[in-house]
Amino acid sequence: MHVIDREGLDALIRHLSAEGRTVLGPTVAGGAIALGEVGSARDLPEGWTDEQEGGAYRLRRREDRALFGYAVGPRSWKAWLHPAELRLWRARRTDRGFELGPDDAPVPRYAFLGVRPCELHAIRIQERVLAGGVHADPGYRARREAAFLVAVNCGEPGGTCFCASMGTGPAADDGYDLVLTEILDPRDPGGPTRFTVLAGSARGEEALGGVPAREASPGEARAARSVVEEAASRMGRSLDAAGLPELLADRLEHPRWEETAERCLACGNCTLVCPTCFCTSVDDTTELTGDAAERWRRWDSCFATDFSHIHGGSVRGSRASRYRQWLTHKLGTWHEQFGTSGCVGCGRCITWCPVGIDLTEEVAALRRSPGPAAGPDGAARPPTSGGDP
Repeated sequence: MHVIDREGLDALIRHLSAEGRTVLGPTVAGGAIALGEVGSARDLPEGWTDEQEGGAYRLRRREDRALFGYAVGPRSWKAWLHPAELRLWRARRTDRGFELGPDDAPVPRYAFLGVRPCELHAIRIQERVLAGGVHADPGYRARREAAFLVAVNCGEPGGTCFCASMGTGPAADDGYDLVLTEILDPRDPGGPTRFTVLAGSARGEEALGGVPAREASPGEARAARSVVEEAASRMGRSLDAAGLPELLADRLEHPRWEETAERCLACGNCTLVCPTCFCTSVDDTTELTGDAAERWRRWDSCFATDFSHIHGGSVRGSRASRYRQWLTHKLGTWHEQFGTSGCVGCGRCITWCPVGIDLTEEVAALRRSPGPAAGPDGAARPPTSGGDP
């Protein structure tokens, strides 16, 4: 374990930039912690934290100079690894007919600075979904392999965080090139910050060798451990994740779905901010002259009625059925498909829901009672013990 100071962090940013990488990290913009390009530690949210609750987010000043003293903002790294809009191919008319070619844009080389442990898990989940199996997305795989990840262990959980319940934080366990832990001196709130640093890959070791660092003292190593231990004790939410796939399969007809739908706006904010949601739609466009055409992939949401539209109409016409699909897939059938939960406990879906629907409370309500056999469409039917709703 090594230690760097703020100048060492600046040197790391310069080193990654010199490798031809675009360094992205947390900044303050639009009243939130926003991910954007950073050129030095001056661009980071020094002395800022965020207060989060169901349907509520605000920034406030800290009493110290912490650079990473916040939880997570509304945007995740998914926006760069799995872009919201991506051109898949384009075709142009020639004398020999149409010539089809892939989008020839170069693979971007990013360095992500400030990746939280829950977000590391989200990236690994998307790797299994998009880069694993027989139908891998080569574009996603190329972007992920080119990205350099600098994680930061969490020292300031938000009011909607429950990563400790999901086993995804607040300490990073894998999937990073470098991981930092910010150490603050409580006796000197205005003093400089230090970071313990661990390398998790060969290129992480190489990058660490390019910055001024020293060996961590036993006291600094203990201080780094205490940061994550204290964060784990201050989670804003908790979720009993035991047996969730079986629980949700047994509660498909629970009246709670209808109760929640009375509040749900079906706006799709939860899927927009979720770091693991991956669904997309495909659109083909043609120029009015008929000389060129393109195919674009764009993020989609299971809360949209068109998402499940087939020749006879939408399969999930009610808000209750669409919310049920999202929650039961995220926490239940995702296990069967991908061998893991689709939730990492970041709490974004709770914070950025306009009406404050709380995933952890919804699960608790489903646990409290099996409920009568009344489905989301209002029709009575016998209980079911499984299946993807």
